[in-house]
Amino acid sequence: MKNDIIKEMLSLAGTIGRPVKLMEVCGTHTMAAFRTGLRSLLPENVSLLSGPGCPVCVTPNDFLDLAIAIAEEPDVVITTFGDMLKVPGSRMSLEHAKARGADVRVVYSPLDALNMAKEQPGKKIVFLGVGFETTAPTVAWTIKEALQSGVANYSVLCAHKTIPEAMLALPAGGDLRIDGFMCPGHVSVIIGAKAYEPICARHHIPCVIAGFEAADMARAITMILRQIAGSQAKVEIEYTRSVTMEGNVTAQDLCSEVFEKSDAQWRGLGTIPDSGLKIRDKYAAHDAQKTFPEIKPTPSASEHGCICGDILRGVKLPADCPLFGRKCTPSSPIGACMVSSEGTCAAYFKYTRRDKKK
Repeated sequence: MKNDIIKEMLSLAGTIGRPVKLMEVCGTHTMAAFRTGLRSLLPENVSLLSGPGCPVCVTPNDFLDLAIAIAEEPDVVITTFGDMLKVPGSRMSLEHAKARGADVRVVYSPLDALNMAKEQPGKKIVFLGVGFETTAPTVAWTIKEALQSGVANYSVLCAHKTIPEAMLALPAGGDLRIDGFMCPGHVSVIIGAKAYEPICARHHIPCVIAGFEAADMARAITMILRQIAGSQAKVEIEYTRSVTMEGNVTAQDLCSEVFEKSDAQWRGLGTIPDSGLKIRDKYAAHDAQKTFPEIKPTPSASEHGCICGDILRGVKLPADCPLFGRKCTPSSPIGACMVSSEGTCAAYFKYTRRDKKK
């Protein structure tokens, strides 16, 4: 990392002269900031907050409860990415359901699930569509391919969410001041930088899209501080080697063809208008919510004492949770923030359980 970036960061922080709270929206940024020691280089008045950019963490109990209820049906195979296995629902996790006899399998891509459906026509293969705009295009492709190829036993239980709407909702909550957003690199490759312009316009908050190396993040922080010092609020791209203003138009068109916008429930943030993606009626035969309409799981509940929701909003830190590091650990997680490899609690537990400042 170049010294001139650090020097400029320190100088700008001194010029601003007040506490500055920056939110790294992406869970990968959260882990990288800890792993690389970036937080130790920040000026005294600049702090990083972790945001709701971990798709596993923001998936509500309602979805997990429904997935487990479907998994308990005859001839059903639930396919999912591995980080969903240990997330606790109201009654149990997918891992517990598997131990009790449900057929739950880890796949590395939705294409694996589609191929499984082709190879096992006597089984109902359900893929758990959890993720942001980064993973949504590949899931959309499998749905389209299943319809075109006549793979009737493949469906998706969709919980895809979109990041810009959540970022718009965070400052509107009124319980947290955010001075700048470090925007997620992978998501931005798909949606493009223009997607963040409403945030700057509505809340006057600078947005800078960052890569995932320490130097990337340091430059992005410096770019945000420049905007704050100059009373600006615009979208800038630090991660220019991968992100453009327009994004991946082909992927966007595919998602628009298969999905439509919908209101979505986020753990900790509640229901955010137009922040979800649901499968269009044209592809209803591959929408698990419609192919298993009779399944109604019991109302969801949360573990008493878990403050995962406040942590996802950046209002509290993991150390503020009475369960953190005691009852809730990576080996026995209570909340989703401890389960995911990109979760804030997992990052704090792994790298520092004593750092309450940042």
